Amino acid sequence: MPSPAPPRPWLAAAVLLLGGALLAASANEAQIRRALAERLPNLPPIDEVTRTPMPGLWEVRIGTDVLYTDERGDFLVQGTVFDTRTRTNLTEQRLARLTAIDFAALPLADAMVVRQGSGARRIAVFGDPNCSFCRRFERDLMALRDVTIYMFLYPILGPDSTAKSRAIWCTRDPMQAWRALMVEGVAPPRVIGGCDDGALARNVALGQRHRVGGTPFVVFEDGTRRQGALGAAELERLLAAHSRPPTRR
Repeated sequence: MPSPAPPRPWLAAAVLLLGGALLAASANEAQIRRALAERLPNLPPIDEVTRTPMPGLWEVRIGTDVLYTDERGDFLVQGTVFDTRTRTNLTEQRLARLTAIDFAALPLADAMVVRQGSGARRIAVFGDPNCSFCRRFERDLMALRDVTIYMFLYPILGPDSTAKSRAIWCTRDPMQAWRALMVEGVAPPRVIGGCDDGALARNVALGQRHRVGGTPFVVFEDGTRRQGALGAAELERLLAAHSRPPTRR
C-alpha cells in the first residue's frame, strides 16, 4: 500500500494567501459600493465592481458605462486607462467586450440581404437613406468579395428618412432599390397599397438598444462593432480579423 503523500506547507500557505486576497477584495467592493451609494444617491445602481491591473484602481460598471475609483470609493473618475507597457487602451477593450453584439441573435429577417461571391463572411450594417457617409460606404461594400451583407434600414435622420426607408422596404427587391438610391441617386418608387413596414420600427428599437448612435454602423460576426464609413482597406482588414466567432474556452 503506497505511503501517504508528504504534507505540502507551501500549498497550504498559498491557499491561505488566496483566501485572504479574496476576502480583502470582497471588503473593498463592499466599501466602494457603500461609499458611492451614500455619497452619490443619484448614481444609477452599480452592476459590478472589479479590480483593474493598476494598483489601487477599481472599475465600477453601470450597464455598459465604465467609471473608476480608489479602494475606498473616495474618488470617482471618468476617463481612459492606458497600459503604456503593452500600448493597450484597457478602457476601450473593456467597452468593446461590454457592447459586443451577438450576431447570431440579430433579427436578420428584418434586414435586406445581398450575397457577393461565396458569401462565406458575414456582416450586418445599419444605414439611413439620407446618410451621405452611407453613400460612399455602399460603394466600398459593393467591392467586397465572398461576403453576405445584412443591411438594416435605420431611419434616424428625420421623417424623410422614414419615408424613403418605407419606399425601399416595400419594393420587390429592397436591396436593389437601396443601392440604386445610394450609388446612383435613383429614388425608390412610390408605395402603392399596403405594406408591412413593421421592420423599420423594430430596427430603430434594435439600434437604440445597442446604442447605435449614427450610420453607417457595422457589426462583424464575432460581435465587434464599428461606426463610420470605413475605408475599403480597413473594412477588408476587419473582415479578415472578425469574420469568424472566437473559439469559446
